[in-house]
Amino acid sequence: MAKSPQEEHPQKAFGWAARDSAGILSPFNFSRRNTGPKDVSIKIMYCGVCHSDIHFVRNEWGFSEYPMVPGHEIVGIVTEVGSEVKKMKVGDKVAIGCMVGGCDKCDDCTKGLESYCRDTILTYNYIYHDGTRTYGGYSDWIVAEEHYVVKFPDTLPMDSGAPLLCAGITVYSPLKYYGLDEPGKHLGVVGLGGLGHLAVKFAKAFGVKVTVISTSPSKEKEAIESLGADAFLVSRDLEQMKAATGTFDGIIDTVSAQHPLQPLLDLLKNHGKLVMVGAPHYTKTEKPLELPIFPLLVGRKLVAGSATGGMQETQEMIDFAAEHNITADVEVIPMNYINTAMERLLKGDVKYRFVIDVANTMARLN
Repeated sequence: MAKSPQEEHPQKAFGWAARDSAGILSPFNFSRRNTGPKDVSIKIMYCGVCHSDIHFVRNEWGFSEYPMVPGHEIVGIVTEVGSEVKKMKVGDKVAIGCMVGGCDKCDDCTKGLESYCRDTILTYNYIYHDGTRTYGGYSDWIVAEEHYVVKFPDTLPMDSGAPLLCAGITVYSPLKYYGLDEPGKHLGVVGLGGLGHLAVKFAKAFGVKVTVISTSPSKEKEAIESLGADAFLVSRDLEQMKAATGTFDGIIDTVSAQHPLQPLLDLLKNHGKLVMVGAPHYTKTEKPLELPIFPLLVGRKLVAGSATGGMQETQEMIDFAAEHNITADVEVIPMNYINTAMERLLKGDVKYRFVIDVANTMARLN
């Protein structure tokens, strides 16, 4: 007979979990494993709220298992280290992103591209090496293998730095991999949300010219005056879009909702790159994005995708962010506000990321 989440492991833990696809979270007692030789145990201080958390708790991707504790933008403090841990010590500030394990031997893992390992173990809603489920950062503490934990710079605020562990690396990685980080290049950023606003910040730090592309004219002032974008395009304004035809070296598309790709391809120069980072979900009434082929042929244009980055690149990203003072724009919330926060996130009612103050608000509910 299978053990309950409270009985699977020897160490007690407490968090907030969804019990079914309604996606409503509530207090939840469970357990975590002892700190192994290669493990680091971490008191969670802050955890960002990612849009994918909503997809997962509502089973919008079709493979959710319950009960589920979400959260993969985790920043905390080391409380215990295993006997073989070399890089970290008790008291260090550290962070965990989207994954806590992999096969550690395939080509991707050995090249520092663990996020593309076929056996990547996600921080929550996955099966760990020992056959038990993983639970995420909407909880008081977590234990993870040292290799999948990054050092968090002392100069970065822990609350506004937390979203870098998913949103940050999700935009940083394609900028680097597709050569869109070269000073003087012209980058378009589609969507000014949790990912988009960080894409603007990283691109500007690289010395790239940035144009925000949005359906919302009201976001222009914020994009240019607050985030430092060079220009703003209203994607529904046909004259604006036509005037910008063929002027972009690359575009990072952060939008997960249904939207046309043809206008974005038209904005690219020949040999330009449209990189998709928004993770869509499909319902019975929604169809997958349509990809027109002819513009790709005549302009030798590329439509590509990118997920998060590997562990080495994640550490590189967080260090770069500290050096250039890049943080997310956040609204810090107590744990018991999470269901309201998710509803607001669905409406786009946040600038630009919710972050849960786990350490100061979780304990009061236990």
